[in-house]
Amino acid sequence: MTSTPSIHTPDDASLEESRKAFLNVPGAMSSSDASVHRIKNIPGYSTPVFKEKDEQRVQVQTNVTAKGFIPRELVVNEVNWFYDHLGIDDTYFQNESVEVVSDHIIALFGAKVLAYTKHDPSKLVIDLEKMDERGATFIHTSAPGRTSTEGPGATCETRIDELYLDKAAPSNCYRLETYRSTGSISATASQQLRCYFVTKCNFAPDAPTTSSPDAKTDIRKVSDRVFLEKASEHTLKIYQDVLWQVESRYGPVIEVLEVEGSRERRMVIGYKMGGTSRFFSALSNLYHFYSLYSARKYVEQFSNGITIISLYLNPLPNTNAPPIEHSIFQIMKEVSLLYCLPDNPFFIVNAGPGHAVQEATYAYCGWIFAQHFCNRLGPAYLALKNLLDETNSAHAEALNDIKRRFREETFTRESIAQVIHAHPELIRMLYVNFAMVHYPNNEASRLMPTLSYQRLQTEQPLSDQELYDKIRRTVPNKHELQVLESFLIFNKHVLKTNFYQPTKVALSFRLRPDFLPEVEYPRKPFGMFFVIGNEFRGFHIRFRDVARGGIRIVMSRNKENYSINQRQLFDENYGLASTQSLKNKDIPEGGAKGTILPSLGASPRLCFEKYVDAIVDLLIPGRTPGIKEPIVDLYDRPEMLFFGPDEGTADMMDWAAMHARDRGAETWWKSFTTGKSAEHLGGVPHDTYGMTSLSIRQYVLGIYKQLGLREKDITKVQTGGPDGDLGSNEILLSSDKTVAVIDGSGVLADPVGLNREELVRLAKLRKPVAHFDTSKLSKDGYLVKVEDQDVKLPSGEVIIDGTDYRNTAHLRFKADLFVPCGGRPEAVNISNVAALFDAEGKPHYKYIVEGANLFIAQPSRLFLEKRKVILFKDSSTNKGGVTSSSLEVLAGLALSTQEYVDHMIFKDGNPSAFYQSYVRDIQEKITENAAAEFQCIWREHARLQGSKARTTISDELSSTLNNLQAELESSDLFDDEPSKKGVIRRAIPKTLVDQVGLDELLRRLPESYQRALFSSWVASHFIYKYGVNASSVDFFHFARDLSR
Repeated sequence: MTSTPSIHTPDDASLEESRKAFLNVPGAMSSSDASVHRIKNIPGYSTPVFKEKDEQRVQVQTNVTAKGFIPRELVVNEVNWFYDHLGIDDTYFQNESVEVVSDHIIALFGAKVLAYTKHDPSKLVIDLEKMDERGATFIHTSAPGRTSTEGPGATCETRIDELYLDKAAPSNCYRLETYRSTGSISATASQQLRCYFVTKCNFAPDAPTTSSPDAKTDIRKVSDRVFLEKASEHTLKIYQDVLWQVESRYGPVIEVLEVEGSRERRMVIGYKMGGTSRFFSALSNLYHFYSLYSARKYVEQFSNGITIISLYLNPLPNTNAPPIEHSIFQIMKEVSLLYCLPDNPFFIVNAGPGHAVQEATYAYCGWIFAQHFCNRLGPAYLALKNLLDETNSAHAEALNDIKRRFREETFTRESIAQVIHAHPELIRMLYVNFAMVHYPNNEASRLMPTLSYQRLQTEQPLSDQELYDKIRRTVPNKHELQVLESFLIFNKHVLKTNFYQPTKVALSFRLRPDFLPEVEYPRKPFGMFFVIGNEFRGFHIRFRDVARGGIRIVMSRNKENYSINQRQLFDENYGLASTQSLKNKDIPEGGAKGTILPSLGASPRLCFEKYVDAIVDLLIPGRTPGIKEPIVDLYDRPEMLFFGPDEGTADMMDWAAMHARDRGAETWWKSFTTGKSAEHLGGVPHDTYGMTSLSIRQYVLGIYKQLGLREKDITKVQTGGPDGDLGSNEILLSSDKTVAVIDGSGVLADPVGLNREELVRLAKLRKPVAHFDTSKLSKDGYLVKVEDQDVKLPSGEVIIDGTDYRNTAHLRFKADLFVPCGGRPEAVNISNVAALFDAEGKPHYKYIVEGANLFIAQPSRLFLEKRKVILFKDSSTNKGGVTSSSLEVLAGLALSTQEYVDHMIFKDGNPSAFYQSYVRDIQEKITENAAAEFQCIWREHARLQGSKARTTISDELSSTLNNLQAELESSDLFDDEPSKKGVIRRAIPKTLVDQVGLDELLRRLPESYQRALFSSWVASHFIYKYGVNASSVDFFHFARDLSR
């Protein structure tokens, strides 16, 4: 890294490239001035002339005659018709061999004979194709302006998408030329042919595979050689401009060109390879919907990873369709929706009146919403829930099974789709109800209104009640009523959406979560985002205005697993966000969580990027006509979200922060994500500085201190090995006698204590226990790797399978202390917890400090505590990580961009003095908070003489802190200036106060964040000092000292 402070470093080249992907941008001009972009009526490509065409014709005649299928006297006539009257471009004859052309002529003749036997010339169907490693040729009959529903035309373009375009990459991609023939198939049949020529791209050996750093790549350097030969200078100029726009922005760039002296419109669309799928075939459906046909279409690929599609569109004669001069702007607007959802089952072109793309996209979003929120449990479940005791594990398990069964069997994806297809008119009315609120009624719409705007002006919208009554009177049963009612619920709870943004890569909706039933979701979230993309769906839930939590990618092994994940996605998200709230008890940010469910085979990275970008659409006001325009915002307040790493997203936080900066989030891009790389983006890595382990450690040391124990005398078992964050730091920070370590590679045990020097060596190298030097084990020690079979232990016991042994090893060892630092959730659960006690009922472990999230199920924690095990649960012990992330957020909000670059980002690979001091401040805060909470729980347990489990006290402490924090945020205590300054000064690390100054910090930090910071500090310090049963008088005495 250079010594010059910079966000963009040479080491970040791949990051820089990956973040220039997939945002959706219709051309540089807005719709209002697009019509003035005219071009001369000249071909965009040169027409090839095949000089050996007549020579090839003679060879073909000889070959066809020799095959004997066509009567000899008809051969010359059939060959000449094929060559001269069908209007097939010379590209075909130049590309194909004599043998292939001969076979196609015979196939055409055979089709004519078949049609003759049916006595109907319209039954003449041509289907010619040839595929090899160099590409493909497809020729078939095609009616202009119509999407075929049967015959070869019904599948040809979708096959081209799947085989050649969807998986395009610079190293393996294909260009496409397709045109409509000018002649008819025969003297008696009027059908025309559609010809497709797919050829593998041939780039120069030195062609760049990435865009130039200045986003100004020379198109000639990245073009296919055939394209360069055929494209006119004017086409190169247009494509160059589009290519530059794609490089500097994200997703499709859309330009419309008016051809002088004709009604033809040429649409040019550019986007990054891999940004969408089935897009080429979906575009045909789109313009067919408006009764347009394409004379020619081209798909060009460029070696720097960009695709450009060009459509030559003309109006069908003698139709009642809107004139192309109007419909072209509607198509331009709907291309961006099609890019988001090209494979939409509700956009059916030739089925009666059908839905326009906007209505069909709305139907799709309502379909997804209904899948998650129609399957509610109702009064029968509530009655059962009230009868059962949820603290009883058997009852809880039965209730959970019933809940899952209700969800699976009530509303399926298929049954919801059937209802939508059965009521197109009601769906149209529901769409109008949605659009009347969210369609932006801005100046540009009035200057050049799209057809959707014109349609809305002529509609007579129904009120919500009138629409509900209409639905109730129309549908035949409660099942269909509930599905359509969910659309109305969706409409009423959307606060803002990017649905009508000209630029988007996925659809996002900010929802008011009031519709969630209290029986299933007892804690009402503060805010909720719902995101729908072509390859994924996702949610983001937060329980307070200022909240932080990780973004988790939920991967599916197979179709069945995907269906399960799909049904459980929202509940999993809600549960994770709710749990996060317990852990975030003494920091400004409340609990939040995001989940992303990729479709089978989808790229998790692409899904994450689209998810982030779609949410950012709703966080940043749109100010660029034709790119990001103002949206209807019923929430009407600024919102901040803070994302962190979770399963599948740990290496994506840098991209999200940089992308927010590119999108214009100048004040908050630095705090948008935590878990950023320390060297390049000033993140504070938990593992490097042992942040989570520091809080776990305070609980271990607290037990030693309260019970008068010496650490070196304590025997310990830990899960999570020296290769992990918590496992390695637990080894490095401790000095006990560790008798067993269990990790992903196997089980390492020694009853006399494992060699600490060897454990420390592995911890520093971050290597699992499989790398332990077994020569340093005692005669009774052993290592069983997961791949081992039939291993004999020193005791004589034979381990049949190493993996099975590893999975249950934590249940068989005995020690004073057990510290889970890794492992699967609920590794100790109600069905196996009894294994942690010997035949006399004595527990295997006296003390348990649960470092790994959810390692022990809640009923099992209570079971262990009831039998005198001293146990501290995860939401109390491992909160060091969230404290560190919270203070990483604070640094991003408090420092200007230049200060952040100067102080938080490494120079020549080394941290600044400020960074090192700030990290020490964070470590002190973690230690202070963890020790304070430990003392609070220990005191309360002693006060109650053990009548209440520490697990319960911990949960009540979290709830009390969260409730008090919420009350304080809405109180006027914050408005007392001396108290506010006194608290903020103590709540913010000294290094940051010294660097920026208290008054400047108060000016820079958003008021919502200041309130959260103030209330979290006051709530936690008051409760930790006075306990969960503190009185109003206690708070009065505490509040008097806040200003000091």
